[in-house]
Amino acid sequence: MTTPAGRDSTADYWRIAIVEDHLLQRRRTEQLLHAQEGLRIVWSGETFPLLLQWIRTQSPATRPHLVVLDLVVERGPNVDPDALRDLIDSGVRVLVLSAMASPALVRRVLQAGVGSIVGKRDSEADIIEATWAVLQRGTWVTPELASVIAGDGSRPALSDQEQRALVLYASGVGLDAVAATLNVRPDTAKKYLARVKAKYAEAGREARTKIDLRREAIRDGLIDPEV
Repeated sequence: MTTPAGRDSTADYWRIAIVEDHLLQRRRTEQLLHAQEGLRIVWSGETFPLLLQWIRTQSPATRPHLVVLDLVVERGPNVDPDALRDLIDSGVRVLVLSAMASPALVRRVLQAGVGSIVGKRDSEADIIEATWAVLQRGTWVTPELASVIAGDGSRPALSDQEQRALVLYASGVGLDAVAATLNVRPDTAKKYLARVKAKYAEAGREARTKIDLRREAIRDGLIDPEV
């Protein structure tokens, strides 16, 4: 038998863990994935810390290949993006199944490296397709996710270079270093930042200083507050 990329050769199925604090939603997700040939639910519970606690007791042969994860729970802490990044770095793939109540948190977990995010208003067919896409190390983008990534109407539409300049500068990098990183002249980097400030002003979000830019970049989920 040929083993799909990323799946160990000791089993002919993918191991799935589910984090969802609403029992009915969790049970339906279990049913939905269990019905797929080649998938097996190995753990299901209410919170991300409980999942991490369980994973620490598992061997590589029993750890999940994929975690289907709700970000925001009512009876416990929300997902910590740093802990999520550590889990992903260990080789576990993650598909977020979320109501997307916190766009900033969604953008932060995307930066942590999750395979994709499916909204709870998306169809069950979307959930299945996203699951298989992430297992095969692909990505999945729904219209709802695309709108979250783009931000709401109050988030300025920045070009790639403008956003890179903002992230670097708001993270504490000096103007000359920003220019060097972007491979442009310092006056060009300065123009990028001037355009960023103008676009935030047009959106009704004044950001005249470096501190202001950092505040707005954090608000839009572009940089980690701890950086």
